Amino acid sequence: MVVEVKIPRTFRILSTCANDLDDGEGGRGCSGMTATEPVIEYLRQLERQGKTHVHLDEQARLILREFYKRAAGIGNQPAAPVSPATAASSAQAASAAPQPSPSVLREEPAPQARAIEPVTQLRVEGVTAAEKIAGLKAQAAAWKPAKDLGTLREKMVFSCGHPEAEIMFVGEAPGYHEEQKGEPFVGPAGQKLDGILKAMGLSRREVYISNIVKWRPKMQNQTTNNRKPSAEEMASSLGFVKAEIAVVEPKVIIALGASAAEGLLGRKEPVADLREKFHAVDGVPVRVTYHPSYLLHNEQTEEKRKVWEDMLAVMDYLGMPINEKQRGFFLPKGQS
Repeated sequence: MVVEVKIPRTFRILSTCANDLDDGEGGRGCSGMTATEPVIEYLRQLERQGKTHVHLDEQARLILREFYKRAAGIGNQPAAPVSPATAASSAQAASAAPQPSPSVLREEPAPQARAIEPVTQLRVEGVTAAEKIAGLKAQAAAWKPAKDLGTLREKMVFSCGHPEAEIMFVGEAPGYHEEQKGEPFVGPAGQKLDGILKAMGLSRREVYISNIVKWRPKMQNQTTNNRKPSAEEMASSLGFVKAEIAVVEPKVIIALGASAAEGLLGRKEPVADLREKFHAVDGVPVRVTYHPSYLLHNEQTEEKRKVWEDMLAVMDYLGMPINEKQRGFFLPKGQS
């Protein structure tokens, strides 16, 4: 039987117990290294490679358990002796060979998602912006790098709105409602976005709306529930988003939520830390704000005001007319 163990836990057991173990029977070998040092060094190498778990077969697991019991003094009876030579030879095989033998620590397996194949070059074809967007959408429908992940659902939801808009909105990924209708932002969060656009004096026909991922991320026993896309899932769609930016040529992009900000800007900070300033992607100013779904769960006036201040900043940047009523939206009474 093979079990999975966290590297920090394994490292902690060996490091904590090393002195007690190595001062006992066996001591240091002819190489001058203790029985545990090769194992500890191997774990350090795995950690430097970004590994978080190792696999132990039955023999390695029993050896590790015996080390711990002996050093901790667990049990009323003396523990059965474990040969330091056995531990040392197993650890040395692990550190020397790319594929360790069954009696040693094994590296954690690859993630569930399959690796993305080298991305095929996107073709931007057509004369008008609308034709170019239609061509990108057709390519996305059969996009192998995304399908090969095996973590996204089948129905693709591309974009909507004006293909030559001054403002481009980029959200996270399609949800249940978007998958049903084949259009981004049509569920409750979409209704919030429509309200924001109306307050700006716009409609969704006048802006361009896309998502950082073009397919709804899969979940087990999935019904209406959704999840955040992974970095691999965002990477599989990012080429399309960049191509859309090049075709639409917006004057400003509004990133709705942390996933959109991470996909566009490569930034993993909270939205609160990315707001209130302009960033840039491919030379286009980007304003980060909360996803409309955030407002569904945070109805406080001050939270609505934060999103609205980001919209006012975009309107000011574009030179859009803003009346006093608009500037006072969601301000506390007495400040409007």
